[in-house]
Amino acid sequence: MPRVPVNPMDEKDRMLLKLLEEDCRTAGSVLADMLDLDEEGVRKRVQRMEEEGIIRSYSANIDWEKAGDGYVAAILELKVTPERDFGYDKIAERIAHHPQVRSLRLISGAYDFSMLVVGKDIHEVTRFVSEQIAPMEHIKETATILIMKTYKENGFEIFEKKGRERLPYTF
Repeated sequence: MPRVPVNPMDEKDRMLLKLLEEDCRTAGSVLADMLDLDEEGVRKRVQRMEEEGIIRSYSANIDWEKAGDGYVAAILELKVTPERDFGYDKIAERIAHHPQVRSLRLISGAYDFSMLVVGKDIHEVTRFVSEQIAPMEHIKETATILIMKTYKENGFEIFEKKGRERLPYTF
């Protein structure tokens, strides 16, 4: 069950969350100016939202290929038989503990779960699926979709900015 904030959120809280989501390294003084607050007010709001579980963590958007540590990613869809008395939650807990699983969602449609799985190469990903996920109790079917290229991730476009291309000139 989701935690209900102790203090009701106002418009400045929502704007602060959007700004942190765009760039969590934005200086407190800059955030204060943007929100027409003082730095202490920003700090207290952030601390309160961290304590209430609204802000769960901070992360960086990394281009691992440029860093020299590229990986293979796949979307894995699962059909499962829900556990009696627990539904999908216990199955999700068992799957989520694997470090290869980057995200896991209960979905509607032909499959029950959608997950993002990563590995060093295609063999590692397929071995993980066939040895760790497919044999699990309550898993009825898996579908693996390899991700060939990512163009946008977490709201950020991942395009190399090149100089302006010239249109071909013909007579």
